[in-house]
Amino acid sequence: MPKKKSILFFFVFLSVVVHAQHTISGKISASSLLPIGGSHIHAGKKTVSSDENGLYSVKNIPSGKLSIHISYVGYNPIDTLVFVSRDLVLNFTLKQRAHQLDDIYIKKGGNSLNKSIREQKIQGETLEKYSNQTLGDALKEIAGVSSLKTGNAIVKPIINGLYGSRVPLISSNVRLEDQQWGAEHAPNLDVNSAGKITVIKGAAGLQYSGDAVGGLIIVEPLVVRGDSLFGKTIFTADSNGKGGSVATRLQRSRSIGWNYSFQGTFRKIGDKSAPDYILSNTGNRESNFSGDIRFSEKKFDFTASYSYFNAVIGILSASHVGNANDLYQSINNQIPAIILPFGYTINSPRQVLQHHLAKVSYQYRWDETESLQFQYAFQFNKRLEFDIRRANYATSAALDLDLTTHSAAIDYKKTNHDWTLKSGLNGSYQTNFANPSTGVRPLIPNFTKIDLGIYGIVSHNFTTDFSIESGLRYDYSAIQASKYYLKTRWNERGYDALFSSFIVSDYNGTQWLTKPAFRFHNLAASVGLHKEFGGNADGYFNISLSNRNPNPSEFFSDGLHHASGVIELGDLALKKEQSIKIGTTFQQKWNRFSIELNPFLSAIQNYMFLRPVGFETTIRGTFPVWEYQQTRAQLTGIDVQTNLKIGANWNESISFSYVNGRDLTQNSPLIDIPPMHLNHKIQYSKKEWYKLLLEVKNEVVFYQPHFPNNNFTTNILVNTEFVPVVVDISTPPPGYHLLHFYSEIKFISFSKINTTLAFTVQNIVNTSYRDYLNRQRFYADEIGRNFQIQLKFNY
Repeated sequence: MPKKKSILFFFVFLSVVVHAQHTISGKISASSLLPIGGSHIHAGKKTVSSDENGLYSVKNIPSGKLSIHISYVGYNPIDTLVFVSRDLVLNFTLKQRAHQLDDIYIKKGGNSLNKSIREQKIQGETLEKYSNQTLGDALKEIAGVSSLKTGNAIVKPIINGLYGSRVPLISSNVRLEDQQWGAEHAPNLDVNSAGKITVIKGAAGLQYSGDAVGGLIIVEPLVVRGDSLFGKTIFTADSNGKGGSVATRLQRSRSIGWNYSFQGTFRKIGDKSAPDYILSNTGNRESNFSGDIRFSEKKFDFTASYSYFNAVIGILSASHVGNANDLYQSINNQIPAIILPFGYTINSPRQVLQHHLAKVSYQYRWDETESLQFQYAFQFNKRLEFDIRRANYATSAALDLDLTTHSAAIDYKKTNHDWTLKSGLNGSYQTNFANPSTGVRPLIPNFTKIDLGIYGIVSHNFTTDFSIESGLRYDYSAIQASKYYLKTRWNERGYDALFSSFIVSDYNGTQWLTKPAFRFHNLAASVGLHKEFGGNADGYFNISLSNRNPNPSEFFSDGLHHASGVIELGDLALKKEQSIKIGTTFQQKWNRFSIELNPFLSAIQNYMFLRPVGFETTIRGTFPVWEYQQTRAQLTGIDVQTNLKIGANWNESISFSYVNGRDLTQNSPLIDIPPMHLNHKIQYSKKEWYKLLLEVKNEVVFYQPHFPNNNFTTNILVNTEFVPVVVDISTPPPGYHLLHFYSEIKFISFSKINTTLAFTVQNIVNTSYRDYLNRQRFYADEIGRNFQIQLKFNY
């Protein structure tokens, strides 16, 4: 019995010691001994602020090691580690930040957007490498992110196999509205305007959206804390395309008072080249600008910003096919039908794009734990698409769309010890105008769209190493369009029985003027956890529910896409997509090696996609018809990233991604699923030699063995007779292996300006290849070797 009592006493004592709760309190002062009210104290995962006398108190601290972070605007932060076994009184003195460039604190992160998902970020010098490229190119630095391309200047990001409307892009806290539903529509955003890009894989960013079936891309401007004036200019020159860009930024920041920043980019690129021929009419131009002004006080910030994106993008001349016969010849000849001498002129087919975004916001802070923000944004997107036309329409656009969006949002955030609450309201009003003067039936009609949303997100830190976050969002959406339908098409689609109430009037006896109207009520939810294990290991788990309504292209498309040589048909009977995604991440760090594993599973009901269904004869020839359909889909996969430090100068990193998409209804693969991808990078650095950096990157894209059979048969003229042939639009091209090289040195140039000189070789061995996710793979190879020189000045 005494032995049993001793054992019982031991376990009771151990439980009391392990779960003992303590209090840490004290005072935050400046070097002048004056108290600092409103300073931010982060003890483990608990957050409090000091009162007006500089006093603070953090309760319910368990025994053991505890990290403490103290910060206040304009002062150098303090980081320390203490061992807690009883109540402690800890006083801290903050030193004011010196007002010089070397002491600027660039805010790279702030609070995590979601505590239950491993967020992946690109920022700083990594973004600068892509100054002369697209957002989609930069995002491929992250495992699991690939791109759907139309040529090399139109690049749409893909996250874990999903793209388009399933992956909203948030720019400066505003959802980008730029006709993003088209596969040939790239984000209208200058990568040079970004200070940081965050990728969230899954629908966990409920404060932004409830329809992020694939994930979110959040682009934030550079934020600087402290008094400073600095600038940056980047010159880039490319051999492939014989062009380049210049990007410059000037930023003035103050802790209190007026702040401003201005950024501009000019880019001019001529025709790109494959290893064996010129890719005619693939040049592009960009003239972009962004700027903001901010007035800051201790309790509030007022910000006004504006950005302008202007681009002219050439579309490969050989991709303009007249009918299915032309498409067959392009696929089988394996060389472009049109090869012209190099030039800078951009002819038809081409896209001319303009996007304006203006925003004003006001944030009020009671203290560092509680804030309220109001925001209004205006966007105007102008899209012109020029086809090769004749006679009076030779210089007229075949598609002319004006998309106008007004949006407003209210966001509230409150942190109370272990609890954090975020909630808000947002809404938008959108109109689209399809100019009828083009003389072509518009693919997207006039429409009006209203969206309203409300969300709430709660997170709780149960201990310093375990937290749970959950959120709920409700969205209401209504859309009404005005569209003419040929009566034959209307009856063929079965709309006469399903949607007769949409008919407004008869037009010329051959068409119906209709006003289709739809309303949706959607719920989105997310719940997840984050656990820190011993030995620098972290685990994340998240499950999310999202709903996505059919976009205007999926509802209303009705016409010929000349570049792809197919007729696309929307479907008024489409239902909203419903998705459940489960994502987990395990991250382990050692002294020299780290690894991150991210397996995922997405189950999507009513998954929308394009499928070939037959042929249609027009005055220009016979074309395959593709229509939007729905199925039950499942996507599974894994992303892996590793990093190994070898000695003092060498570093090796590997990223790997795999996704498998299945059409469960048809028991077949999904179309446009990224093939397996492996990147292997070796770096050598030597700080003593002008901060020398040398990097060799191996990029391996495997053959995609899983694809649906969408081949079709057409008749071609052979020796005055029509012969049936199979047009193979399904079989993916072979896999490929590319080698890339990057190097840079840093030095002080004239007038004591920090200067970086970089030299890059892309596709070192000039490999000829075609990419499965490039819509122009039927017509030409990808671009060949490119030498790039980049000169960066920081002043």
